[in-house]
Amino acid sequence: MSAPTLYWEDFRVGEVHEMGSHTFTLEEIVEFATRYDPQPIHIDVRAAEASFFGGLIASGWHTCAVGMRFAVDSYINAGISLGSPGLDNIRWHKPVRPGDTVTYRRTTLATRASQSRPGVGLMQGRIEAFNQHGELVMSNEGWGMFGRRPQE
Repeated sequence: MSAPTLYWEDFRVGEVHEMGSHTFTLEEIVEFATRYDPQPIHIDVRAAEASFFGGLIASGWHTCAVGMRFAVDSYINAGISLGSPGLDNIRWHKPVRPGDTVTYRRTTLATRASQSRPGVGLMQGRIEAFNQHGELVMSNEGWGMFGRRPQE
């Protein structure tokens, strides 16, 4: 891992960055759900076929976890990340099915300097995930805390 080079000042409101794409396999969907979200629609092909969804689908948490990995790889570990107070507005818009390739992107919605911590800035971002048909499958918003560029 290289040294962090992304400071709070580097986030620009309105910027959009593609973070990466991932193809969800049947085996991966079942493995994740068996461990973390063992609902029949995620782990049992027959039960899922008889469900409202008409087939096996990925856990929404799986879709979020893949997005988190892309966020870490594309900007969190590249920056002076100081954590996050949490996510807002998590939505699963369409099911993710085995074989779907999902592309994730981040949009910077807002930035502001911390009033209580002089070396900290906050960045509000939206992460959106689209399937291979361009359909929105997941979105969330949240604030991240980042170190500010040292004054020289």
